[in-house]
Amino acid sequence: MNYIKRDSYIKKIMPYIGKPIIKVLTGQRRVGKSCMMRQLCDEIKERYKGANTIYIDCELEEFRHIRTSADLYAYIDKRLEPGDNNWLFIDEVQEVDTFQDALRSLLAEQKCDIFCTGSNANILSGELATYLSGRYMEFDIHSLSYREFLQFNQLENRQESLTKYLTFGGMPFLVNLELTRSQVFEYLKNVYSTILLKDVVAKEKIRNISFLENLVMYVADNVGSLFSANNISKYLKSQRVTMSPQLIINYLRGLTNAYIIHKVQRADVGGLKIFEIGEKYYFEDLGLRNMICGSNASSDIHKIMENAVFLYLIQNGYEVFVGRSGEKEIDFMANRNGQRIYIQVALTAMDKKTGEREFGNLMEIKDNYPKFVVTLNDMIIGNDYKGIIYCNLADFLVMEI
Repeated sequence: MNYIKRDSYIKKIMPYIGKPIIKVLTGQRRVGKSCMMRQLCDEIKERYKGANTIYIDCELEEFRHIRTSADLYAYIDKRLEPGDNNWLFIDEVQEVDTFQDALRSLLAEQKCDIFCTGSNANILSGELATYLSGRYMEFDIHSLSYREFLQFNQLENRQESLTKYLTFGGMPFLVNLELTRSQVFEYLKNVYSTILLKDVVAKEKIRNISFLENLVMYVADNVGSLFSANNISKYLKSQRVTMSPQLIINYLRGLTNAYIIHKVQRADVGGLKIFEIGEKYYFEDLGLRNMICGSNASSDIHKIMENAVFLYLIQNGYEVFVGRSGEKEIDFMANRNGQRIYIQVALTAMDKKTGEREFGNLMEIKDNYPKFVVTLNDMIIGNDYKGIIYCNLADFLVMEI
């Protein structure tokens, strides 16, 4: 199979190969989980001569008969060989009812090393979490980073390439298309419909599909804005639509479970106190967000920039918060392995008032963690202002931090 390797994920997963622990690859549909599994399968065939690999794609007609845990176990058991050189790969495992029972049994019997993918966060709740606690590792697979986008599409890091990424996003399949709005958005429209129907409506048993679609549109239009279910409910009432805050929360949870959007909570810079009210939402893929809004990347550009920086952070393993320092807000406060970085995002910092705000908010934070101001395309002479790193978005998105 021809594919472009995503080495950063392979390096994270490889230490757990051959260990008695289930490897679960999660993420939105079409971000490349299946391809990652194929890469892992090939790595194993290279490392372990004579490896017996069993590959099940639960969305293919060939495996349509596997619908229950018993079906799954029986299919696998027939294909296992004596010894410890069996490797099991199950794609979109959530399509099999009570799949966790078969996985639990196979893990206990130590008959094979188990890998699976899922497109809904619910696969890591319920019995899987209860019965397999401490016996599975979750690996988040994301749409392409900007660096990967350049690699996949054989582009150089320049303004034109950044504009394409901010407009079309990072779905790996785009490498097979012309990067034009008509082709890309038509493809993304079909992807979006599949995600919404299979991973949100069906899994969450949502009845009001029309409201769900309007809610996604609302979130897309308000990327990076402080969000409140109560405020949305009040807004809807002004439009003569009655929808309770709890139902809005349930629908948002369904969208986050399908990895379409990510919720980012606010936290105090000093004590990391989490504020329960006023979170923000960002999209897993910029192209999907733009297709839903039907807007050009040149409009709402600040929202898209923020979303791009957020994606960079989670793609690099950071836990992300919106920072709160007194009455001032820090766009992103990100933690990883006991370290932290702070980031402000602005179209430009050349304007005196904007510069004072963006740099000033960061300068009030008295710790010594790295601080960044990221702008769109300012011509920057030097990249340090009173200890704050100042860079444009294209450079920031390929940094190693």
